[in-house]
Amino acid sequence: MKRAWSMAVVIVILTILAVYQNQTLTMRSSAAAEVKPKIGYLAPSFELPDLSDRTVRAGGASDKLTMINFWASWCGPCDLEAPDLQELHERHADRLLLIGVNSTKYDRERDARRFVEEHELTFPILMDRKGNVTELYKVSQFPTTLLVDKDGVIRERVVGVLSKTHWEALIDKWS
Repeated sequence: MKRAWSMAVVIVILTILAVYQNQTLTMRSSAAAEVKPKIGYLAPSFELPDLSDRTVRAGGASDKLTMINFWASWCGPCDLEAPDLQELHERHADRLLLIGVNSTKYDRERDARRFVEEHELTFPILMDRKGNVTELYKVSQFPTTLLVDKDGVIRERVVGVLSKTHWEALIDKWS
């Protein structure tokens, strides 16, 4: 009887610990999700070198709508959307600042440079060599693109490829 009673007490204690641990993990993951730059919140500012190693500041408030596109040279969907992004840059340069962020930590810089040459990209390409900005923006899939309004507020966060027509509509909506 004494042994059964001891086992019951141990089971109750282990159950309480398991519930407590589960609640702690749930609270931590919820807090981490809140940190993710998301629609309706300010886009974190950052500085990265461009292909000529000049420092470029992006994110936050700007005089134009800003599109920040996170990509990698090995990413098939990134390859598909590159011509559309170049066309959007050319067509809307007066009201849209398009910035490509190569997640160089997960890519090879020489491959990224070749990608830019092959697609004849003329918008600013920034090199995230340490992966800090990719982490800051919680990017885990490529491409990931954010539209940031003039006040620095994230208006759209898109994972994957959108058609040029869809991007045109979003640019019209937010600029």
